[in-house]
Amino acid sequence: MVSQEVVVIITAGQYNGRHQRRAHIMAAQYAGFTALKVRVERGVAWVTIDHPPINLFDMLLIQEMDRVGREIEADDDVRVVVLQSANPDFFIAHADVTLIQQLPKDVPPKATTLGWFHQMVERFRTMPKATIGKIEGRARGGGSELLLSLDMRFGAIGRAILGQPEVAVGIIPGGSGTQRLPRLIGRSRALEVVLGCNDFPAELAERYGYINRALPAHELTPFVEQLAYRIASFPAPAIALAKASVNAAELPIVDGLLEEAHYFNQALATKEAQDRMAAFMAAGGQTYEVELAGIGADAPGRPG
Repeated sequence: MVSQEVVVIITAGQYNGRHQRRAHIMAAQYAGFTALKVRVERGVAWVTIDHPPINLFDMLLIQEMDRVGREIEADDDVRVVVLQSANPDFFIAHADVTLIQQLPKDVPPKATTLGWFHQMVERFRTMPKATIGKIEGRARGGGSELLLSLDMRFGAIGRAILGQPEVAVGIIPGGSGTQRLPRLIGRSRALEVVLGCNDFPAELAERYGYINRALPAHELTPFVEQLAYRIASFPAPAIALAKASVNAAELPIVDGLLEEAHYFNQALATKEAQDRMAAFMAAGGQTYEVELAGIGADAPGRPG
């Protein structure tokens, strides 16, 4: 039986050589940001929002979030993205109201393609990487909508606060909030969030399904690190295909099942799948003892 310590060493070994050689390339690739700091390690891109004083979602931050999303989407060495903040009081305060005030006052024809903000947040939902929000501080309006576009969200108890306050100033959430919230927490609760314009602290947000988990502040970083590095240790094609298949759950059930079957066949055809299944069986897979230990990153036989 392979110990967790040995598996950690094997997993780290996947990245040490190749990723150390590419460290200077990555540093150059993710340089030139003003409101963001980007660090790539062991297949995880840590994107830290650092835009004083309140991480306002202004034009600079929107443009840089769009750019970092495009670059990460195209980076084959990144399997997981974690968005976090350097400011413990603010993840992203909200969208810059002065930008909204500059939008046309005449109602244009109904759009037939997504606008630039929708395209930016939708990229995080659809890119073939796992996307995670690590929330400390306030994430209202556009900040909440960015988080809702991620695959997973984890908040610090006593620190994380989420909300959609737009109706209170006479508008509506226009960056995907009215569409993502009902799909995530249900229609009635979404209307409570959108029409009530109240803040939702981490514990209540977890109860509603607004975030995955509310964790004590001192446990948030270790938990997210462990999860991010664990996912990043798995084959990139399997991560991408699994995410695409889950996204297909918004289709009618038969259409979704057909998509799942197609993605399964694609994953099965990869060399990574063949190698890992063979290694699992060679290490005693499907025996009583191994099945008790579980199948995953710390399971016997999981190849590095």
